[in-house]
Amino acid sequence: MGRLSINKLPNKDLSSRNILVHPPEPPMSMICKDPSNSIYVGRTKMLQVPFYWTYQDVTNPHIAIVGISGSGKSYFIKTFLSRASFVWNSNALIIDWAGEYKDWVRMTGGKVISLGKGSYMNLLDLGGMKPYDRIKQVMRTVGILTDIDQYPEQKRLTEQGIEKAYTNNKFKMDSREQRDELGRPLQPPTLKDVVKLLEERASMGTYEFPAELENAIYRLKQFTKSGEDFFAQQSTVSLDELTESGLVALDLSGLPDEKFRALGALAMLQFIEEHMRVTGWAKTKGLRLIVVLDEAWKIAKEETSDAVMIIREGRKYNFALIVASQNPTDIAEAIFSNVGTTFILKVKFEKFLDYLQGSLNFSDFMREEISKVGVGSCAVNMSFSGATPYPSTFLVEKIEGEEPLREFFLDLGKALSKEQRESIDVARSVSFQKDNLKRRLLEFGLSEARIEEVVRLFDQKNRHLDVVSFIILLERFGVDRSNLTMFLKEVGIEDTIIINIFTMSDKRKADILDRDITQVILEE
Repeated sequence: MGRLSINKLPNKDLSSRNILVHPPEPPMSMICKDPSNSIYVGRTKMLQVPFYWTYQDVTNPHIAIVGISGSGKSYFIKTFLSRASFVWNSNALIIDWAGEYKDWVRMTGGKVISLGKGSYMNLLDLGGMKPYDRIKQVMRTVGILTDIDQYPEQKRLTEQGIEKAYTNNKFKMDSREQRDELGRPLQPPTLKDVVKLLEERASMGTYEFPAELENAIYRLKQFTKSGEDFFAQQSTVSLDELTESGLVALDLSGLPDEKFRALGALAMLQFIEEHMRVTGWAKTKGLRLIVVLDEAWKIAKEETSDAVMIIREGRKYNFALIVASQNPTDIAEAIFSNVGTTFILKVKFEKFLDYLQGSLNFSDFMREEISKVGVGSCAVNMSFSGATPYPSTFLVEKIEGEEPLREFFLDLGKALSKEQRESIDVARSVSFQKDNLKRRLLEFGLSEARIEEVVRLFDQKNRHLDVVSFIILLERFGVDRSNLTMFLKEVGIEDTIIINIFTMSDKRKADILDRDITQVILEE
């Protein structure tokens, strides 16, 4: 016959047993919603409750997604946009910083507009705004991307030049309606027109601060040079094409650097912000437009960015913004603290967990669980619109997309020191998405044939490869160590282990000599 005994248990151990206490999840009524008016994400980890996200239960429809490269951010975004289109007939605009989404958008029948590859966006287009308002937006953008705010005279000269360009083209500065005497739309000026006006003023030699004028010209000229005048020609795309055509990717990867990409993204956000106000409040259910900013740290980090404006005003117009980043501190506090929902995927650094826990106020138990999530798993923090006694942060076992989330694994066992192998806190393997691996290898310069060979080896080894063999293989294919180091760090491997990996790979190369490395891997 069994005997009962009384033992003292820490609260943490007691809560994990789910005895006499409700697990840290909202009740089913809060997260399992009508499938015809919500987005299915996956099942909760503890009670296996189907989680359906809807904008109706949170303070606003905006979403933040954080997680290291390969953790499942883009997979989740693609799944979310696909389902939002089906449920609410939502339009979606992806501001595609690195060209990561363009192939998927084309495959799903969407539209890709590539700036820097034949498409242009005139920075002085009005998008329904008054010229005076557009000048303010343009100057705010130039202030984010350059140091012009430190030079008031140069800023004043630039504003005057833009205003003169509009008036030369017969624009009324305080009017939204801009037509000529025959009722035809007026053609807006370009930055080239502004530079020409400032150069004419400089050539007259009458301005008392010629150096200030020359510097103002120089600052604008970086955007008007031949071959780099992507924002200084008449637009080849219309705003309606971008915001009312289903799924659209604005591909910025063809632009020469981060400054040009940020300029394109900021200009687009400004047009969207004005488009919201002109379109007005929507009575119909759902989200009319979902805008995605993925790894756009240059504009997501700035408190003066128009992304912040959309966060603050988008709800009443049925617009939503999704901001995704590997680094949560790259998202402006005004954005991060105001989004209605945050999805936390795999996070690498303790300092990021500190920031998330401090911002979202989840428990130490939840922090520990978040630190252990794998690819495709996540924690969800929801800012419910009404007061609730239930936890606002909970775990989702796996994001269930339209296709299986294919994971590959690098086994670290041979690269771990004796102390690391004995530690229960050191991971024995790291995982990442198959698609993310293929994308990174393509960026590293591998041919399609070589990439498929790497993928085939993973499949033949039940999706697991020894990390040392993996490194030797990629070095044989011509990938340099700086890129390999970057990739290993992205998937969450610590520096000390990376050093061990390269040390062991150098030793093994001498043993393998000219043998086929792929055959060596298969023999292991």
